Amino acid sequence: MQASSAIFQRAIAEHLRVTEALQQQLQVLERIATEMSRAILSGHKIMWCGNGGSAADSQHLAAELVGRFLLERRGLPSIALTTNTSILSAIGNDYGFDHIFRRQIEALCLPGDVVVGLSTSGNSRNVCIALETARTLGAYTVAFTGQHRGSLAEIASETLHIPSAETPRIQEAHILCGHMLCDFIEQRVQESDSSATNNEMTT
Repeated sequence: MQASSAIFQRAIAEHLRVTEALQQQLQVLERIATEMSRAILSGHKIMWCGNGGSAADSQHLAAELVGRFLLERRGLPSIALTTNTSILSAIGNDYGFDHIFRRQIEALCLPGDVVVGLSTSGNSRNVCIALETARTLGAYTVAFTGQHRGSLAEIASETLHIPSAETPRIQEAHILCGHMLCDFIEQRVQESDSSATNNEMTT
């Protein structure tokens, strides 16, 4: 068995390598952040879906927007499609696990919304079906994947791929990128709301 310190050092070194490599995807992140901000500022919403750890990440990032990230501002419309056990179990029972997100997209997604699918492999069938459905409904679709991209990259409007094949490193980078997107959105919203308030005060 490896010494504990060697396990920790390897994980830290790989985490830092993956994080540094994200510099190469700053333009992708900016395009995604711009579309997300557009959606929020035009009265639309951001929806998230994924399985396992990616389900937890979906809930985490939706919570940052509905609640608060760093700034005091109004709550922002964001939904994780992974949280309602009655919906998930009913759809899973009636239609199959592949459709647990698709059915919710059919019910909730409107043109102009943003739908984000998280999958470290890029091949989660239920996430792929959800993004396919969202595109047909006029949503802007985003894939968070690993280095192999997978089928999601062929479906999504934009793909953020993490340059690693290790699930833990991919998930760590997904949360980092999600936090950066929340920071961008929050600042854009605060700027827009402040500008609107100032305009009201001067008219």
